[in-house]
Amino acid sequence: MILSCRSFIDLSGSEVYELLALRSEVFVVEQNCPYQDPDFKDLNAWHCRGFADNKLAASTRIFDLDQSYEGHLSIGRVVVSPRFRHRGLGKEIMEYSIRECYEKFGHHAIKIGAQSYLEHFYKDLGFQVASTEYLEDGIPHRLMILP
Repeated sequence: MILSCRSFIDLSGSEVYELLALRSEVFVVEQNCPYQDPDFKDLNAWHCRGFADNKLAASTRIFDLDQSYEGHLSIGRVVVSPRFRHRGLGKEIMEYSIRECYEKFGHHAIKIGAQSYLEHFYKDLGFQVASTEYLEDGIPHRLMILP
């Protein structure tokens, strides 16, 4: 996978469209969860993207301290295209996103709102459960922290 991380302002219109299309495909259509994905947080995020076979295969967005969670860096909107699953790309994009957080914003704890069914995936990356389960857009989540 070819990886890159760029600020929103450095993405072209077609690159933003591609990101939003992938997120809509997975978070809205596949997960049957009608919600407003463009939440204006993208404007302040850095967007980590992974390409395979010349196509967007995975992405995340990363945030500096206090932009998503007080006192924490954050990674969100973690998504892997259904066409590229079961190749380890989720782990690869997350490891890259963690490195990019530290490189761009310094070594601070990273907080995420993880879908509960992915708890073990995030634990394998070093994240620890930091909340009881809660519903976000009708999907069970847990806050998790990478100390």
